[in-house]
Amino acid sequence: MKSKVVRQNVVFVLAMILTTIYLFWRLFFTLPLHDGVWNVVAGVLLLVAETVTIATTFDLFLQRIRMKRFHLELPEIAAGDYPDVDVLIATHNEEIDLLYKTVSACTFMDYPDKHKVHIFVCDDGNRPEVAEMAAGLGVGYIGLENNTEAKSGNYNNALKHTGSALFATFDTDMIPRHDFLMKTVPYFLLPEYVKEGGVWRRREPDEMDGDTAIGLVQTPQSFYNPDLFQFNLYAEHIVPNEQDFFSRQVNVMRNTSNSVAYTGSNAVLSRKAMEDIGGFPLNTITEDFETSLRMQQLGYTTYASDEVVSSGLSTTTIPAMIKQRTRWARGIIQSMQNAHPFRRGKLSVTGKISYLGTFLYWWSFANRLIFILAPILFALFDFRIVVAGIEPLLLIWLPAYAFYAGAMRYLSGDMRNQRWSQVIDTILMPYLIVPVLLETLHIHQRTFHVTEKSRENTSSKRGSSLLLAVPNAALLLLTVAALVRFMWGKYGWEVFYGSIIIFWLAYNMVSLIYALFFMLGRPAYRRSERFPADEAVSISVGGEQYDLRTVDVSEEGMAVVSDISRYFNESVGLSMTIHNDRYRAKLHGKMIYARRTDQGWRYSFTVEPFSEDDRRQFMQIIYDRGHPLPLQMDMWDTVYDDLLRNVKRRLEKPKRPFGAFSEMPVPRHVVFDDGSVCTKATVGYRTWTVAGLEPQAADGVRLARNLVFTTDSGVSIQLSSSGQIDGDKEVLLVSNLKELAEKGNMSGLLEEVAATVAHRAERSAAVGSTRDERTEEVFA
Repeated sequence: MKSKVVRQNVVFVLAMILTTIYLFWRLFFTLPLHDGVWNVVAGVLLLVAETVTIATTFDLFLQRIRMKRFHLELPEIAAGDYPDVDVLIATHNEEIDLLYKTVSACTFMDYPDKHKVHIFVCDDGNRPEVAEMAAGLGVGYIGLENNTEAKSGNYNNALKHTGSALFATFDTDMIPRHDFLMKTVPYFLLPEYVKEGGVWRRREPDEMDGDTAIGLVQTPQSFYNPDLFQFNLYAEHIVPNEQDFFSRQVNVMRNTSNSVAYTGSNAVLSRKAMEDIGGFPLNTITEDFETSLRMQQLGYTTYASDEVVSSGLSTTTIPAMIKQRTRWARGIIQSMQNAHPFRRGKLSVTGKISYLGTFLYWWSFANRLIFILAPILFALFDFRIVVAGIEPLLLIWLPAYAFYAGAMRYLSGDMRNQRWSQVIDTILMPYLIVPVLLETLHIHQRTFHVTEKSRENTSSKRGSSLLLAVPNAALLLLTVAALVRFMWGKYGWEVFYGSIIIFWLAYNMVSLIYALFFMLGRPAYRRSERFPADEAVSISVGGEQYDLRTVDVSEEGMAVVSDISRYFNESVGLSMTIHNDRYRAKLHGKMIYARRTDQGWRYSFTVEPFSEDDRRQFMQIIYDRGHPLPLQMDMWDTVYDDLLRNVKRRLEKPKRPFGAFSEMPVPRHVVFDDGSVCTKATVGYRTWTVAGLEPQAADGVRLARNLVFTTDSGVSIQLSSSGQIDGDKEVLLVSNLKELAEKGNMSGLLEEVAATVAHRAERSAAVGSTRDERTEEVFA
């Protein structure tokens, strides 16, 4: 592990040295100073874009090198020392069902004395139905009318009606896990505790750490549904959520400069620190970001933990996502203009550099446009932007680029690579350049818009998403035209000398193709997310109980797996109890699908909780767990894999749902009790589909079937004609199904039929072999 850290730091240092050399070379030797004004302008813009991009990553490289030294250990504190904490859940006009899950989950959070946890729904919509829901869940309700200050006004009003030393904030969709408070609150007692000999103890009065005051603890923003980059590009099993890189890497690295960003939810804050900065800031649409900045300016420590203890709903429509990112961009620039981090407060030099990097990050989208246009201007319009031959490019640019790419991979911790960063920037680029420019020029947006997160509207937004693809589509056409023109008529060494331009045109073309795939979208068939889950479930039906395991769960249903076939009558409801070490829920269930898999028989059910308490318990079983999305990239996934997967998945026809009843193919001759034989069959509880059944006809008329198949254990299955005939295939009905069910002969019946067929085939083969031997003896 230590050698890996050393190797990583060496790569960071070499990347900074080589890219600095590259930038000096670019500045003094490559600008087209003698090729006209427009060439010079284009050349300078490209150099500025490169410099800004590299400078922002230098800060991250240095933070990553120092990150381990700024890790705070969660102290083990006495149960009686846990302070009172208010839990504030902000809501404006979001769906009640979405809010319900978060509020309910908050009531299940662990704490030594749960009387010290005070939960409040902060509703600036002042909706009676929200107040009723809060009362039903046993939590407080703080309503607010005529709020003109968005979330800041909502929270400032809530702080007037509460009084605990600490308070946690949650957005409507952000569901905490049961250990949220236990993984955050103890940090605030670090000034009062010390670890000696591996054991935590409370400090004596004269030992108190007066230099450390924790202002807030931010936990990672994690999501239980694929974000749009994962979903629209069919990459939910390949890459992590796009925001994971910031939440679990960049924000944690900012501990080194005490410049952690409060992201508005799943965080715990000090009331004293909030009072010292005058409450949640106004005149900004990112009050959360400015809150942490103002705390840092007063000397408070803000800390970002790397442990995920909550999960939320990522945006589900492209227009909503673009509005969200536009708000973030404009709001962060607003907040920095309000707070003046470069000349006010107690921010360290490294903290000021971090905030400079934050500001410059939002210009990365303009940089991306320049990087796309630069090779187009050269190859298509004969602009001379960089004056350089192939030799210095290979000697100076190539080593810098190689080490820079390696450093970026170490920086991301395999959560992101350069390709995906470029793809994301390319997708968002057309819609962020103008807002960032306007905010930088103090032309502000003051209206706060709640991010839409309902999947109901996903399909309805598809048309507008295609319109949003126009800028990237135009850039793609220009890139293709530039590539064709540049390569036209070139052979051999001419291609080699032009390889850098060809490389960048092809590189940009791939990102633009991703952007078009993204805007094409992807149909969303499910109303709620389905999560892999291995939980115990007991199913009671017809006087029998089956103890099985779940494969996945969702708010609307679950799938279970059984090692043998089971009969679940689709017209009869059944009772299910799903449980784990913490939760237990009783559900009404109805079987909708069944199929045989490599793991056994898989049955899918729709479910409905018996009571309100069962509903809450079931929600906890679903959401109080680690989300199933990848935490790291599949580093073996290539551009070719991505593009091929997108093309194939978009050309595939939707799979038809499998049958509602358990069926098992029996690819052997089946002999019935009366001697009738079929060449093969698919056997089920309600019907058998047989092929090549003999005898087939009498005097040219199709026979009426009344067949019996008796298993080795003596279970008799009575079959009759259904009238459904297709060539040599015929569907037979199981006519004594009720009798079989009453006798309890259903579980594993299909396996028993298959086993009986196999045994009879083996005996028949043995008899035939004996007859052949006897015949040979006679002739001998």
